[in-house]
Amino acid sequence: MIMTAPVLHRRAPALTPRALASAISLCFIGAAPALAQVAAQTLAPVVITGSRFASDPALAPIGATVITADEIRRAGAGDVNQAIRKIGGVFGRQSLDGSPDFGLDLRGFGTNSSQNMVVVLDGVRMSENELTGPALSTIPIDSVERIEITRGGSSVLYGDGATGGVINIVTKRPGKQTGRGSVYGEVGQLGQRELRASAAQTWDAFTLDAAVGTQRTDNYRANNKFEQTNYNLGAQWALQNGRAGLRFNHAQQDYRLAGSLSLEQFQTDPRQTNTPNNFASTDSDRLSAFFERRFGSIDLAAELSRREKTAESHYVDSNYAATYTSTQTQFSPRLRHLGTVGGVLNEVVAGIDLTRWNRVTESGTGKDDSSQNSRAVYVRDEIKFGGASQARVAAGVRRENFDKDSFERGQFAATNYDFTQSVNAWDLQGSYAVLPLLNLHAKAGQSYRLANSDENGYTSTNKPLLPQSSHDLELGATLGDAARSLSARLFRHKLTNEIYYDPTAGAFGGNTNLAPTKRQGFEIDASAQLTADWRLSGHLQHVQATFSEGTNAGKTMALVPKNLVSARLSWTPGDGQNADIGAQWVDQQRYGSDFANTCSAQIPSYTTVDARYARKLGAWELALSALNLTDKQYYSSAFGCKKGIYPSDGRQLKISARYDF
Repeated sequence: MIMTAPVLHRRAPALTPRALASAISLCFIGAAPALAQVAAQTLAPVVITGSRFASDPALAPIGATVITADEIRRAGAGDVNQAIRKIGGVFGRQSLDGSPDFGLDLRGFGTNSSQNMVVVLDGVRMSENELTGPALSTIPIDSVERIEITRGGSSVLYGDGATGGVINIVTKRPGKQTGRGSVYGEVGQLGQRELRASAAQTWDAFTLDAAVGTQRTDNYRANNKFEQTNYNLGAQWALQNGRAGLRFNHAQQDYRLAGSLSLEQFQTDPRQTNTPNNFASTDSDRLSAFFERRFGSIDLAAELSRREKTAESHYVDSNYAATYTSTQTQFSPRLRHLGTVGGVLNEVVAGIDLTRWNRVTESGTGKDDSSQNSRAVYVRDEIKFGGASQARVAAGVRRENFDKDSFERGQFAATNYDFTQSVNAWDLQGSYAVLPLLNLHAKAGQSYRLANSDENGYTSTNKPLLPQSSHDLELGATLGDAARSLSARLFRHKLTNEIYYDPTAGAFGGNTNLAPTKRQGFEIDASAQLTADWRLSGHLQHVQATFSEGTNAGKTMALVPKNLVSARLSWTPGDGQNADIGAQWVDQQRYGSDFANTCSAQIPSYTTVDARYARKLGAWELALSALNLTDKQYYSSAFGCKKGIYPSDGRQLKISARYDF
């Protein structure tokens, strides 16, 4: 598997996002008193829905799972990634660099899971053209209002890589003449230390908010220390029938890289390392602006975002070091018509997505300059019929063009390229309320993914890879209400030219287009308010990931657990106390290189338990929490037969204090 090394020294352009953000912040502070005199307007709450607009609640994403701020707080999730895993029931694979950003996997895509889903923060795409997942731990958890998890093909609205699904993260929107803030501190085993603070203030039509956080941990293994510092600044104005704003984020991460172990080494001591001197770091700045305005029955919206990132890694054991600097600019203007005629609610959305990405990599073997420009246009129409049926029908199409090039100078410069690729996506969705408490839905469509620069840079044929396409199908039903609910989804993804790292391809392995593959199975979500104080929720996923044709036809794909079960029990008596306990069972998996299913062993199944108890004392909240409460020794990543193992964390007890003002 080819991994992009996580940063260090950044070549500063004439005007960096950080410098620009500082200047803008000064302007905001100076302008605040004047803006406070603007006619009072309430900043309406905004929910980014399946249409990429703040929409009517009746048009919430079909078949989506929603995690609220209250659930995040009650479960004691320390970051967005953890909330998605603990509450949303999404499978997460232990990060290889010691960071809290586990590899999230929607619907069984194994080591390429992060490239087969899209993460969006307030309308801005966080997924990038690299073999790295989005750093969700850099998003202030106290700023999150809700997280929407839409499983299944979503390329019409979100483009490249949305076959597994989309995770929408929506931050809180302050109201008129309000202020809020909090300070949080935590200490725990394994050298865990965390401190974060946030505050927001509204003056009539103008709002400022800020958040800062720092954390460090020695982690479970030797040479696996992780440190992170991040801060966020934001400002927004309420306009007549709209709003506009700016947001800046900076994150600095430093890692020690523990590396992999053999099965024998893991069984002897899972905390050891064979790479005691390897280290890496990442430095990232992101500046984004947004605008929303209604003109009669037409809504206009747009986001403009620029991200600069520098990464550096040092593999001392193999005498290799690399540094890369990358930039990505995104612009996503769109419009919507939303109206009701004869009791029928109709929403038409059309937009374009423009992205420009570039990265320069320097290492001991040479220098590589890669870039990608993409241009997409899409349109989607959704109709909701009134009456008892509450029927909905939606259809959409998308076309996206990519220009890719890479020029490498060095002794291994064998993958230079300059080419274009064009892809299409479509979807058709519908839902129908058969009974007042029973809703059925169906989805069908085509989604796509293109090889990123890292994948095209190391192929088994020294040629760029073909686009991956997937024909997606989902049938589902939801029964119940807020007190008791049960949702079930049957799904199937039939993939052509799936992009994957194959250690058996060519003479030395490489990224390749696989023979046709398939993901199919079912998911069940259930929740019940057992009593006024007790609530139980659970998630079950069964997925069969197999080769459909070719040499390995019928074989199980590597690093995909067939079954996943998670459950949470919450206690909220209303007297200032609350408690939460959760468990997750993960089925066995094929080792990462076992394409032919010939390895005599598999990654064992495992169960982990986490728990939290909290007590409020006025504005204070004190909490005791535990991860992997039973101290289970296990691993979820192993890239060779009984080797290439990355052990997961052991038990960790933590105490925390929070003050709200």
